[in-house]
Amino acid sequence: MDGGGNSLPSVAGAAATKRRVCYFYDSEVGNYYYGQGHPMKPHRIRMTHALLERYGLLGGMRVLRPSPADDRILRRFHADDYVAFLRSANPEALSDPGALRRFNVCDDCPVFDRLYEFCQVYAGASVGAAKELNRGHADIAINWSGGLHHAKRCEASGFCYVNDIVLAILTLLEHHDRVLYVDIDIHHGDGVEEAFYTTDRVMTVSFHKFGDYFPGTGDIRDIGYGKGKYYALNVPLDDGIDDESYHYLFKPIMAKVMEVFRPDAVVLQCGADSLSGDRLGCFNLSVRGHGECVRYMRSFNVPLMLLGGGGYTIRNVARCWCYETGVALGVEVEDKVPDHEYIGYFAPDYNIHVATSNMENKNSRKSLDDIKVKLLEYLSRLQHAPGVQFQERPTDMDLEEVLFFSQCFQLAV
Repeated sequence: MDGGGNSLPSVAGAAATKRRVCYFYDSEVGNYYYGQGHPMKPHRIRMTHALLERYGLLGGMRVLRPSPADDRILRRFHADDYVAFLRSANPEALSDPGALRRFNVCDDCPVFDRLYEFCQVYAGASVGAAKELNRGHADIAINWSGGLHHAKRCEASGFCYVNDIVLAILTLLEHHDRVLYVDIDIHHGDGVEEAFYTTDRVMTVSFHKFGDYFPGTGDIRDIGYGKGKYYALNVPLDDGIDDESYHYLFKPIMAKVMEVFRPDAVVLQCGADSLSGDRLGCFNLSVRGHGECVRYMRSFNVPLMLLGGGGYTIRNVARCWCYETGVALGVEVEDKVPDHEYIGYFAPDYNIHVATSNMENKNSRKSLDDIKVKLLEYLSRLQHAPGVQFQERPTDMDLEEVLFFSQCFQLAV
């Protein structure tokens, strides 16, 4: 496989060298339950952790239990009344249907037992990961319970209640001038894009299914606004995209992004619903192909945060995030899954890698070329030269300004 792009200077060394990795995990995370029949199952995080343990990968990382995010942290992005609603939400006392509609709490985003605690745990882990990168205590920080990219400032969306990614990026911006967000979930990373749509300090790049598919956003023509123009990139894809076609776009686009934007930190949302055979997906990526995106971004030697996201065939989610933890550590995990408490999920072959399907790839080479040309054209218009330095670190007021203008833009459109 291709080893990666033009690596940036780093004390971590070349792409093949070992990284200092920290991993956030709360043993309670598998106990949260969206409800019978709901496709989002936090239990997949526990399954992933069990695989990491049996493969011996935990010994190669610092394993940290996250500190729950308190109201003050959540309110850095989310509205006060929305946070108050989440704190008080109780499935036994849903007495205000108006509030449920207002905050988009519905079938997709139900009120379930200990909902607010769940939000605190996964958001706290992502913020904690950002702090570890800020302190220079890790080269790569992992939170597979995070990556809930659809949540908006004032409402839940797409199984997501609190946008841990936005909170993590805001934390990174306290110590880093420029942060890159990359999203390989099958769904558009709309909540993160909206939050930073008007700033040039955060670039968002989303690779996603586009056209009659949730959330319906992420057109290639959506490129940011004001100071943020050309700092939002969208890569709209069609059904059946395979590893070769995906990397045909991913690698040259991300190489150019890294060259012109020169981020100080990268956040990679690794939604596993872009894998072949996902319960809600329609892409045809293999575990190895999905993991190659992680390997490629790792090769640039920039502080990297890996987050979870979507993924609804839970045995494949566990396979994928276990494999990608190995990628972060520079370890190639053996294909044969070791015996452990969830071994039955991996029958009949008991392998990490499973065959992709024979579904049609509706992404023609011409369509991929057209997308690539357009996005590289956008990148050529970026105003900041790679050597430009910001005069000082951002203050809290600067960060509030970013969110204020993003909020105004959302209201305007």
